[in-house]
Amino acid sequence: MTTTVLPDTAPPPAEEAAPAGRLRLVLTRLAAARGVLVGAVIVLLLFLLAFLGPYLTPWDYATPNYTAIRRPPSAEHWFGTNGIGQDVFAQTVRGLQKSLVIGLLVALFSTVLASLVGACAGYFGGWADRVLMFLVDLMLIFPSFLIIAIVSPKLRGTGWLAFVLLLGLFNWMITARVIRSMTLSLKEREFVRAAEFMGVKPFRIILRHILPNVSSFLIIDATITVGGAVMSEAALSYFGFGVRAPDVSLGTLLAAGTGDAPVFPWLFYFAAALLVLFVLAVNLVGDGLRDALDPTAEAGRPARATGTATRRLRRRNP
Repeated sequence: MTTTVLPDTAPPPAEEAAPAGRLRLVLTRLAAARGVLVGAVIVLLLFLLAFLGPYLTPWDYATPNYTAIRRPPSAEHWFGTNGIGQDVFAQTVRGLQKSLVIGLLVALFSTVLASLVGACAGYFGGWADRVLMFLVDLMLIFPSFLIIAIVSPKLRGTGWLAFVLLLGLFNWMITARVIRSMTLSLKEREFVRAAEFMGVKPFRIILRHILPNVSSFLIIDATITVGGAVMSEAALSYFGFGVRAPDVSLGTLLAAGTGDAPVFPWLFYFAAALLVLFVLAVNLVGDGLRDALDPTAEAGRPARATGTATRRLRRRNP
């Protein structure tokens, strides 16, 4: 008896569609999140107002006009004038510009410092980890607001960049701890082990393999840190520990207009509205980036849809 072997005539399996690129997936998620778009548009408009606003008005933020004292908003002075005749619109856009620059620099400085300290502590381990984490714990114990309030008057002649460094020095510790825990997991991955076997230097591994794989968290953290730094600057400047006259920031404008707010509200509420609007917009962008850059963000949706469909079938077929 002969056995005939039939040729395999089954059609070849359909080629699986290539998954969408990481960048395309992130952009798709961002486009679908209305909060991110609204927040990004508001942040962009505020930046344009801060840096183009001084060119829209003929008035200088520091020049007083004693013939126009505490004038209400008008066609000549859009936001009115203050107690010595300075244009409130020119001062507000200047204060917004200064606060945004301080917030960006603080976020950049603290994010870079946190990523380097956390990655080095997690990758090297041993005594380096113990020393760096002791430094982090020590910085967390210090009352940052009190220290900045004590030190900043002694740096009065050094300008506002010293104030940025002070804010950045007390704004990185929690992020460094998170980066350390992520590095402890990443350094056991195959691509890091392969780089070590090939003789790649440790700092090159940190810069080329560790930090790029935690960049999603760093982007989110830096975005939220900008809003927090602007709020910290406003609070410290409000109490006289931040930006010094004749320069202005949103905090100094709020401090100057608080006493006159019930009678002359334009001296306080324009700066307060811009501060609140910026912080809310940054938080919207940060929440959207967190969802877009999280690889498990879509994981719950099919499960919820499947659960809903199952419940419907059970109702129809008890």
